[in-house]
Amino acid sequence: MSDSIRPLAVVTGASSGIGYELAKLCVENGHDLVIAADRPEIVEAAQAFRQMGANVDHLQVDLAEREGVDRLVELIGGRPVDVLLANAGHGLGHAFLDEAVSDWMHVLNTNVTGTLYLVHQVVGRMRERDKGRVLFTGSIAGLMPGSFQAVYNGTKAFIDSFSFALRNELKDTGITVTCLMPGATDTDFFERAGLSDTKVGTGKKDDPAMVAKVGFEAMMKGEGDVVAGMKNKMQAAMAAVTPQSQLAEMHRKMAEPGSGQS
Repeated sequence: MSDSIRPLAVVTGASSGIGYELAKLCVENGHDLVIAADRPEIVEAAQAFRQMGANVDHLQVDLAEREGVDRLVELIGGRPVDVLLANAGHGLGHAFLDEAVSDWMHVLNTNVTGTLYLVHQVVGRMRERDKGRVLFTGSIAGLMPGSFQAVYNGTKAFIDSFSFALRNELKDTGITVTCLMPGATDTDFFERAGLSDTKVGTGKKDDPAMVAKVGFEAMMKGEGDVVAGMKNKMQAAMAAVTPQSQLAEMHRKMAEPGSGQS
């Protein structure tokens, strides 16, 4: 296959964790890449993917800002995007009223506003071609009230719901929309979110490579959603039949500061 006809994948949050593993799977399946993240490690990630044989454009940018998304769209240019993996996002621990306004607004703007703006730009062009695949990185956190992670869980509830709505709107097109719903995964998410001293932060976590593979395979099959890991599947099933007040109390025990200390 010549470089000129290799399909293009756009992956956000690709510097580490699930996003890095998703980008790696794209390369292994013959895609070139446009990758973005807000951390300098995106440079090393791009070099690794080039060594695997892909053509890679990378960008260190804050996708919480409209200007950041515009820069990413400009980097894509007029190239047709075959796969969009909207993975960028971050968390925030502690009680909502103890969080700085700038911090929780950045979570909202990264996880929701910036993601939707990028999807609107890229998937709009997919619709013109009537071809493409979209993968959102949602979370089982979106299925339960997130005491001491209230804003993060709320954003993931939005993304989980939005992905199903968009999928339905595009059901008569050649575009598929998939939502990957992982649980706690072994990435730097918990440290960045200030959750290192919590029960969920210190507990056992899933391998990001496994999580990414589950999501990638579901996307390639055109499935609507997939929960990664048997334990998480059980939690998702339980969340569907448990009162919201009880779920909030359960989440409190996992995410309250100091809950991970023995």
